[in-house]
Amino acid sequence: MNKIFRIAIVVVICLVVGYVSGMVTRASITTWYPTLIKPSFNPPNWIFAPVWTSLYIMMGIAAGLVWNQIASNKEAVTKALQFFTIQLVLNALWSYLFFGLHNPMLATIEVVLLWLMIFETYSQFAKINKTASYLLLPYLAWVSFASVLTASIWWLNC
Repeated sequence: MNKIFRIAIVVVICLVVGYVSGMVTRASITTWYPTLIKPSFNPPNWIFAPVWTSLYIMMGIAAGLVWNQIASNKEAVTKALQFFTIQLVLNALWSYLFFGLHNPMLATIEVVLLWLMIFETYSQFAKINKTASYLLLPYLAWVSFASVLTASIWWLNC
């Protein structure tokens, strides 16, 4: 399979996950979410879509770069992509827990697990392709911020 095609496949998968997560989010963004007390550092709603779109694209490129090493390092690539898949599922689950179930407490617990899986994915990617691991750093930083934000919203509204 062509290397560019592999990257494109994973980018599309990541964007689809983001789109589906956004569907859950959109329903609550104008109804439930405005009723919550938010910390002073809560960003405006419009910033989330471009940030997440950029992150999903970088995640997809990173995973595609790792996937392109499958012929030379099958075991490590398979393991790394398994962690990538787990963190991608957890990424989607957060939206469901927070915006779908309206449960900031569960979302706070889950985002910690997400962060750990992203970090492990980063570590696995670094063994295979340094560029791929670097592409995950903005994602790790954003989820670090999202973790503090989620926990703050839970704290302010419990």
